[in-house]
Amino acid sequence: MAVVYFPEFRLGKVLATSFTGTLSERHGEALERIPVPSRLADWLAIHGLAVGSCSHSQLDHARELRESIHAAATAVANQDPLPSSAVQVINDCSIHGLASAILTPEGKREWRLASASTEDALSVIAADAISLLAGEREGKISLCASPSCRAAFFDSSRGHTRRWCDMNTCGNREKKARFLANKRKQSSLSD
Repeated sequence: MAVVYFPEFRLGKVLATSFTGTLSERHGEALERIPVPSRLADWLAIHGLAVGSCSHSQLDHARELRESIHAAATAVANQDPLPSSAVQVINDCSIHGLASAILTPEGKREWRLASASTEDALSVIAADAISLLAGEREGKISLCASPSCRAAFFDSSRGHTRRWCDMNTCGNREKKARFLANKRKQSSLSD
């Protein structure tokens, strides 16, 4: 039996923008990181939103939420009006789930899903997106400076000057490209 390998998840600190990162390289060769329902369940479990399993229709619904969050975050980053269709999807997902925030003995917030359903988990992601999009957190929504990526991310750095969704991927790739371009330029000048 052949073993199927899936692309690794990009794990961010902010739930909603980490979720939009399950599709990367949006303006290049797009990479779907939740290609099958079981990968959605895996991603949710990693983020403390464990569900029993996910169906294909739930995966489709999750992708619709992901793209709506990305569209709304892109609008916020570009200081454009929020797309009404994206707002509707986000609000519907938030409303239709049943989840409660709980405080752990370590003083951390976790989520308790009423029925451990995908809908409950998506409602948590939608609520997190609403918090970000409404500007309730210290920081700003930005877009990755990589022309092939353009992922939305939450910049909570001191001066809000972060350029990359992830320095270990997009940032390093862009720095390497600049280095190689400069090296080629220097080589052609010395010829």
